[in-house]
Amino acid sequence: MWVESPVRRTRSDSNGDGPLRPPPTTIPALPSSPNPNPNPNPNPRRRPSLHLRTFPLPRARWRGATAPRSSLGSAPSPSPSPSVDGDALRRGAAALVLHLAASIFVLLGLGARASALASATPPLPSPPPAAAASETDHAVENSDTPQAAEDEEWRAAFETWKAKIYELTVPLRIVALRGSIPPSWTKDFIQAQGRRLKLILEYRGSLDPIFSELCLASEKGRVQPKSAMASDIVSIGDSWLSYAVRKGLIEPIKDAEEHDWFRNLSEKWKVYLCRNSKGELDSSGDIWGAPYRWGTMVIAYKKSKFRKHNLKPIEDWEDLWRPELAGKIAMVDSPREVVGAVLKRLGASYNTKDIDLQVNGGREEVLKSLRALQRQVRLFDNVYYLKSFGIGDVWVAVGWSSDVIPAAKRMSNVAVIVPKSGTSLWADLWAIPYATKFDTDQIGGRVRGPSLLIHQWFEFCLQTARALPFRQEVVPGSSPFTVEHPQLEGPREPDKGKPKLDTNLVGGVPPAETLAKCEFLEPLSDKALEDHQWLIRNTVKRNVV
Repeated sequence: MWVESPVRRTRSDSNGDGPLRPPPTTIPALPSSPNPNPNPNPNPRRRPSLHLRTFPLPRARWRGATAPRSSLGSAPSPSPSPSVDGDALRRGAAALVLHLAASIFVLLGLGARASALASATPPLPSPPPAAAASETDHAVENSDTPQAAEDEEWRAAFETWKAKIYELTVPLRIVALRGSIPPSWTKDFIQAQGRRLKLILEYRGSLDPIFSELCLASEKGRVQPKSAMASDIVSIGDSWLSYAVRKGLIEPIKDAEEHDWFRNLSEKWKVYLCRNSKGELDSSGDIWGAPYRWGTMVIAYKKSKFRKHNLKPIEDWEDLWRPELAGKIAMVDSPREVVGAVLKRLGASYNTKDIDLQVNGGREEVLKSLRALQRQVRLFDNVYYLKSFGIGDVWVAVGWSSDVIPAAKRMSNVAVIVPKSGTSLWADLWAIPYATKFDTDQIGGRVRGPSLLIHQWFEFCLQTARALPFRQEVVPGSSPFTVEHPQLEGPREPDKGKPKLDTNLVGGVPPAETLAKCEFLEPLSDKALEDHQWLIRNTVKRNVV
């Protein structure tokens, strides 16, 4: 509502008797704020700021009537107002029109598109309220059940993880037979396992010290940190496996059947490694060892001596009984190997269970051949028999290929053969010492079990790539996979600058027809043990007389 100014009389004409009228009422224009900066745009690259212009508001009008005219009939002149720039008004009006037109265009376009979509999409039928609510509840219930199960599984896994103790490094201590593993194996295994591995590899000159350390710890009931009993893995000969199992010197390899290294072994190995608690072969028994190399009994002879005396080359066991070789033979001091050679000569097996039933002539015939061989052999010994062969005291040496072949390579004019009627096989195995039975704090965490990396080591040693050093004859022996598949060994690579050894072994493996007649030494049955003891006892008695 407009508020009128109080009426006061003014004289509109010179006489002063004209009608009274209110004075013209105007609302003055809003003053523009002064610009404190005399230079409104000092930076030529900066856009000038927009200042709002103020325009005079329209004059207030009297309610219900037009403003009265003066007596002269002319409208009263309004108060002077500030001048307005016409160009600025036109530019502002044009910008406003363009802005309104653009807004209307956008709104019309969106509205048309929404109308088209609404007309093209049929309306979805809405389910009854009760049914919709039940379906929603059922979906929520189904979604909660798997989520709750998954959360529970994660919580259980987290608790299991917290219960475990993790070390920065995982130790693996191995006591091995010196010269039985290629030097490259250590480097390759460390590279394969990375920094987490702490490998401690110790060597013994023969299998005797390893076996003695195991026996000593078991007999005294205590174990020293440097003992082979405190290691995770030891080398052990297959002929000692039964005794080690029976005396509790080693423990079975747990979960061996679940690992590839055991699955990939041939049936011949699996049968040989399964033993019961007495050390006897038992297909339902535990796995007590992992093979990493094998070899044979061989016969070496000096070709120069044989040519000089016009002697036929040695081909089989029967040749050891030739009269011209009497006193010219050295042989290992192993009753099992000596009696086995006699049994092979008579057409029997190393693992004969009853000599009287399985050998023509029984015990007496075997004893007769054994005494004849004793007259032929100049030396039964496990250390000096090769030295006697090297200096020429004997012309023939009978021993394990792991000993004979390296010595023969250092000599000239020597031939090494596997008897064509077959021979015994030997194997070096990895076994786990039974250190968990000791109640001691001298060997740290070893009392809780072997290293977590034992199966990785077994797997590594039984990879096909590990057979290369055997083919190159870096170490004597052969890969366990070639026991039943000698073709896997492949042709032997020629040794540059080295004399070629005259032998029927190819990469440590005898010919296939000969290998089929070879056999591992199985544990003796009670009857077979009695027969062997009787033969040795009567042979020694004859020597004393």
